Amino acid sequence: MARNSTPESLVKYETPILVSSSFKVGSAASGKRPLAPIAEKLGQQSRSEDYLNKILPPQEILENNQLWIRYVSATPATTADVTNLVKDLEKRVVTMEARDSGICPIREELYSQCFDEVIRQITINCAERGYLLVRVRDEVRMVKKTLQGLYDSSIAYGMKKALVAEQRKADMQTRIKLLEKENKELERQSAEMEERIEFVQQQAQQELEVLRESHKEVVAEIKLAVVKLKFDLDKCLSTKIN
Repeated sequence: MARNSTPESLVKYETPILVSSSFKVGSAASGKRPLAPIAEKLGQQSRSEDYLNKILPPQEILENNQLWIRYVSATPATTADVTNLVKDLEKRVVTMEARDSGICPIREELYSQCFDEVIRQITINCAERGYLLVRVRDEVRMVKKTLQGLYDSSIAYGMKKALVAEQRKADMQTRIKLLEKENKELERQSAEMEERIEFVQQQAQQELEVLRESHKEVVAEIKLAVVKLKFDLDKCLSTKIN
């Protein structure tokens, strides 16, 4: 049975099986798993199939109130299957426009599906090796999740620091404008003070010149009075002698 609504995946699955033709969302709350009737119909599964269902759980597909289940394929893989898997992976990388480098969710999802398919193929032949690969897969995912958390934390920390730096930059620019305004005001006051000093110096120089002229006149008058007194003194002395 080919269904257009079946999610495409590199993992090989069996043909979907109809579970219920009148499935409703509310029935999921009853606590009964829809897989139980299917398990009863299919009977006892093999050991490898049990491992596969634990490692790669069956997919549930809901369409037109019908619930479909498809189990992962338990058919052993051949060399041709592996070759086709490689070709299918490369084809989907191109068609889905996955990036060749850097972080790409599309490429990551495709390679994750490819790894799950490899796990499926190995688990059929040896369940222990399959479980070991699952541990490797889960460890890689856990490391990735941890690194993703560290990355998100570093981005948040960087954004916080960037916002603080931007705020400090804005504060510094505001302070620079205030200091430039204050500097211009001080320059204006300095120019006014220089003009005032020059005016006071000119006024003081003029007053000094006036005082010097007045002093010269006083000195000249005093010298003239001294000469006159000396003349009168000499005249008096000569009169007494005679």
